Amino acid sequence: MANERIEGHFSEAASVLERFRSDSKNLTAIRQAGDLMLDALRSGGKLISCGNGGSMCDAMHFAEELTGKFRDDRAPIAAISISDPSHITCVGNDHGFEQVFARFVQAHGRMGDVLLAISTSGNSPNVLRAAEVAKAQGVKVVGLTGKDGGKLAPLCDVEIRVPHQGYADRVQEVHIKVIHALIDHIERALG
Repeated sequence: MANERIEGHFSEAASVLERFRSDSKNLTAIRQAGDLMLDALRSGGKLISCGNGGSMCDAMHFAEELTGKFRDDRAPIAAISISDPSHITCVGNDHGFEQVFARFVQAHGRMGDVLLAISTSGNSPNVLRAAEVAKAQGVKVVGLTGKDGGKLAPLCDVEIRVPHQGYADRVQEVHIKVIHALIDHIERALG
């Protein structure tokens, strides 16, 4: 692999991040999402996160940093990712893959909770079903999306969109920075 191609990965990633960072509406959306999550936690609610593939890894990372520790030592914070393989394979087998997140939200989501729904396209059918169930149960939805926000955008109470039209990996790179900013916002407020 030529050095130019390697450098191209970093310059494109920096460009996508800078475009996102320089738009103040994105920073406002992150703060609004963080405040929505804080309201849920302060009222005894919890945070539920979901996504597919790399976005599932981000959903898991979000939850484990809150139940464990991000930067400061503090009490664990109520967060769970929908990532249990036995749940996913059971529901996938019995009800179809589109229902794997929705059934979990239906079982565990309560009014006042927040669902962090992650989809780089905004069109993942199982994430959309989870958001629909969440809305029906009084669970607020924070969406991390890309491109044009897809079908997930109108289901969100707060949408944080990385409007990159290229490959999903660039969107995911910004999503993890957003996730870290949300965790920091929550940890500092509750620490």
